[in-house]
Amino acid sequence: MSFLDIFNTDPFRVVPLTDAIQSLKYVPGRIGELGLFQETGIPTTTAAIEERGGILVFVPPSPRGGPGMTVDKLKRTLRVVSVPHFQIDDTMMAEEVQGVRAWGNETAVEMLMEKVAERGQIFTQSFEATHELARLGAIKGLITYADGTTLDLRTLFNVSAYPTQFLNLLPGTPTASGTLRRTVQGIWRLLADELAGLPFTGIRAFCGNQFFDDLIQAPDIRTTYLNWQAAAELRGQYGSQNQKVYGSYEFGGIAWENYRGFGPDGSPLVPTDLCYIIPEGVPGLFRTWYAPADYIETVNTNGQRMYVKQYPMPNDKGINMEFQTNALHACTRPRLLLTGSRLAS
Repeated sequence: MSFLDIFNTDPFRVVPLTDAIQSLKYVPGRIGELGLFQETGIPTTTAAIEERGGILVFVPPSPRGGPGMTVDKLKRTLRVVSVPHFQIDDTMMAEEVQGVRAWGNETAVEMLMEKVAERGQIFTQSFEATHELARLGAIKGLITYADGTTLDLRTLFNVSAYPTQFLNLLPGTPTASGTLRRTVQGIWRLLADELAGLPFTGIRAFCGNQFFDDLIQAPDIRTTYLNWQAAAELRGQYGSQNQKVYGSYEFGGIAWENYRGFGPDGSPLVPTDLCYIIPEGVPGLFRTWYAPADYIETVNTNGQRMYVKQYPMPNDKGINMEFQTNALHACTRPRLLLTGSRLAS
């Protein structure tokens, strides 16, 4: 009877290991949960983005020696952005599988795959937090990674930001009836004009704590809500059953959400006095590109959300494992990204 060399069997190669991780139910953040970002796997480690008439368009790679992409006369600039690489290293020691390895017993492989999946579940949550940080950065227009490096989408594509939308929500501030509604209507017009006829389905605002608390106390909102059954929300708890947000409600055709999430330094991802406003339903507005892993097996293949690979330790006491994701999140029209403030102008 031959001995089962468990770590060199087919299930422990890159593709089966990656498939095992891909099948895990991961825990996304609120932005990932909303499905705002269109995800695409690409066979390169860079994303080429072309600007045509103020719209940023992803340029697919062309085969060597084959025809390239046809570009019209309106092409202005082409920028190439590297897809960030995120990796976590881990080990699985031989003693962890003591009592699992068996002579010619293939069930040992299944049990070890469960251990790999357990590791992957922990690391997947870390990667999803990393993706959420980048997604929110794309909504702000400035992506800040955990190491402090940044990607400023407006600077990269040479567009300016609209002035901050001041909603004048400070408690005790005398606010004429209808002022807030007019400000919200102005936000609708601004985004509609910027889209120049391109369809969108609505507007969403991710709010900081104080912004959200003051907004729900605004006279325009209280007057609107007190006249119908939703007034109970103003008198009681306005929290949400969705654990990804502290609370949410709709006013003026905008879905206002009290965003729940913290950055690597422990500070709120949405500052307490601000909100970030975006249109929803705009085709291709938010994009995610996944690049392939840096392995021989994955060269020139379309990128996946996550990869895992194992290789033996030199002393044969266990195996080293790598978990990685290669993702670039971006907004293709950063002029549409608005910032609101609870302060007065």
